[in-house]
Amino acid sequence: MKNIDIIKRLYSDYTTKHLNKIILAIIFSIFVAGATSATAWLLDPAIEKIFINKDQSLIFIIPLLIIIAFATKGISLYLAKVLMIKTAEEVKKNIQIDMLSSFIKADTEKIEDKHSGKYISNLNFDVNQITGMLSNAVLNLFKDGLTLIGLLFVMFFQNWRLSLIALIMLPIASITAKKLGKRIVKVATEAQEKSGDLNKYLIDLFKNHKIIKIFQRENYENERSEKFVNELKEKTIKIHSVFIRSTPIMEVVTGIMIAILIFYSGKLIMNDQLSINNFFSFLAAMMLAYQPVKSLANVNVSFGQGLSAGKRILPIIDQKNKISSNENGKVLDISNASIKFQNINFSYKSNLNNIVLKNINIDIAGRKMTALVGHSGSGKSTILNLIPRIYDADSGEILIDNQKVQNLNLKSLRKEISIVDQNTTLFDDTIFNNIKYAKPEASDEEIFKAAKISMCTDFIEKLEDKFQTVIGENGIKLSGGEKQRLSIARALLKDSKIILLDEATSSLDSETEEKIQKAIDELTKNKTTVVIAHRLSTILNSEKIYVVNKGSIESSGKHDDLIKNSLLYKNFYERQIKNN
Repeated sequence: MKNIDIIKRLYSDYTTKHLNKIILAIIFSIFVAGATSATAWLLDPAIEKIFINKDQSLIFIIPLLIIIAFATKGISLYLAKVLMIKTAEEVKKNIQIDMLSSFIKADTEKIEDKHSGKYISNLNFDVNQITGMLSNAVLNLFKDGLTLIGLLFVMFFQNWRLSLIALIMLPIASITAKKLGKRIVKVATEAQEKSGDLNKYLIDLFKNHKIIKIFQRENYENERSEKFVNELKEKTIKIHSVFIRSTPIMEVVTGIMIAILIFYSGKLIMNDQLSINNFFSFLAAMMLAYQPVKSLANVNVSFGQGLSAGKRILPIIDQKNKISSNENGKVLDISNASIKFQNINFSYKSNLNNIVLKNINIDIAGRKMTALVGHSGSGKSTILNLIPRIYDADSGEILIDNQKVQNLNLKSLRKEISIVDQNTTLFDDTIFNNIKYAKPEASDEEIFKAAKISMCTDFIEKLEDKFQTVIGENGIKLSGGEKQRLSIARALLKDSKIILLDEATSSLDSETEEKIQKAIDELTKNKTTVVIAHRLSTILNSEKIYVVNKGSIESSGKHDDLIKNSLLYKNFYERQIKNN
């Protein structure tokens, strides 16, 4: 994406709606420029009339006009900055909302493709770069540009020869700005990467805090944290160093210019070609012009940062989902809720060479339980995720009651599917709200009923705040079994026709497993259920069991048939009998 395209996009999508505020800020910038120029110009009559001619009539008027000029400048600058800050923050809000919307709607595979810490850095670091470009660079471009024009007018009015000499500053500032702008794009990109790395590390640190304690790796993590923070510090220093590189250049040039001007002005004054009052007015205008010239030299740097951030942000906002919501598609019509996989092949886009599923053909009976058994990594969970189109198959078809899922309205499809995963996902909210999440319009009675059937009330009643207990990040204040029962309560409340269970009873003690199993029995009554089972004892009565091996269906049938016909299944079963 070219810089001009980024500018057009940011303007059309985010800035144009605030054009009235920006125009008003520009008007105030004109007042700032006029007041600054007036201050320099007023030195001419002040010196000539008051100090040279000793005119008493202006001894009060000119100081009063200077006060008015400074007050106008101060108030106008304040109002202009407030308007641009408000505009920038509105733009920031809108960009962040669009980014969050893109994250929410994005394909799961796309979100999984990059660490969440990197996305957080995009959302904060990069958006702040754009905000800075708008609130500072755009305002300075108008404010300092107009001020410089006004001061140049005063300078030329006083003496055009001196003004031409002073203009040498402008091309030097322009060349400096161009070179620094290129450098800042590279440094800003590196800083964003380091910010993403720090965010990524921070998330991992919180997630794995117990592991750090158990393996006594505090010193190692201290060293790592120092490394990430130090790397970001170095890049931040580089950014600020690039920003101020123009300062010594401009200082030296200004010093040389003043020396040349004093020398040349002295010659002109000695030859009666320049009056002292004209010289001081000119000198004041030139000195006042130094700040806007310096500021304009940094505007290009700020634009470089903002445009560099825009190159990273806009593709995130614009990313197209491969899994279409198909809003105009046919609404799923459930009668029996039978599911068929026909010649399904699948591989993750991040690794196309690794085929996860190969020629999968499965018949899942409606309102019955079907089980998937196999080694870890054999493709069982992927099969489950293809049904609600969390992922889409590379080839083949999945049908629910003979309706192709790819042709269905996605909302109507997912409305009829619930998942209870071994890695239960909960929000840092109350128990009540976590259950209600499945059905926002549900009544309190429905939520309490779902909690009771899923045997959640056993532990909820023991909590001080009952249903209003905040459970912490991903339910950290609850046990594994309690979190699992909450997940089942959520699925019960949704009351969908198809239930997907991904090792919902794994890693639980026998007493908790018994409670979970009872809750699952209630959840799956008269529902089409596809279950991935770690413990074969829970699926012995399944309508059909499919043995998945290295992405293919190795065999299928009822338990007794598989004991006879599938060596892989028989080994699974015998190993569990021995362990029990």
